[in-house]
Amino acid sequence: MRWQELEITVRILIVEDEPKTGEYLRQGLSEAGFVVDLATNGPDGIHLAKHGAHDLVILDVMLPGLNGWQVLSTLRQQGLEMPVLFLTARDQVEDRVKGLELGADDYLIKPFSFAELLARVRIILRRGRQHGDGPTLCVADLEMDLLRRRVTRGGVRIDLTAKEFGLLELLMRRQGEVLPRSLIASQVWDMNFDSDTNVIEVAIRRLRVKIDEGQNIKLIQTVRGMGYVLEEPGRSAQ
Repeated sequence: MRWQELEITVRILIVEDEPKTGEYLRQGLSEAGFVVDLATNGPDGIHLAKHGAHDLVILDVMLPGLNGWQVLSTLRQQGLEMPVLFLTARDQVEDRVKGLELGADDYLIKPFSFAELLARVRIILRRGRQHGDGPTLCVADLEMDLLRRRVTRGGVRIDLTAKEFGLLELLMRRQGEVLPRSLIASQVWDMNFDSDTNVIEVAIRRLRVKIDEGQNIKLIQTVRGMGYVLEEPGRSAQ
């Protein structure tokens, strides 16, 4: 089953320096219905993981810049708890143990079957949903049900377009964090930011009308010269 058939946006980050393997994974997972980002070295992998709101990271060990062990350690030290699946040619038992002890959720050895990889990805994501890691996002009295594609505020349902839903999901996943227009453009519209277009400003304005109009507490804020943030007043990101 494709995840898009359930109308869930599931974003996967691949950190793989071997071009053929990276492209093979990107294409296969995209065809399976996932939104896929690809990094080819450790530092870029950390950067994308911090700013991309990913639901899963597929991580190689032997990477330029920083190896996979260091990437995972950095993510966990910075409080990023998204699931991680190691995909690597390092097949020693001590390597598998090290990866799992560092906080990985699974470990698959190359060469691998894509069918097995896909099954493991789905199991990890399903496990996360069963444990409550993502089916519902909440900020103040604003709630987003990712499985049913429903948004309510104070118990009142809010109808959103697909792009508005994607934009709000990104803001809620990264609540308290100022998101630049360039990141919003790449994550929601899958395009490079063009300073001459006002598509993001228009989308934010329309979303703000639906989410905040008539409410005493305004959740969507503009940070001039920087971007946009969704947060409950009085609560800021650490």
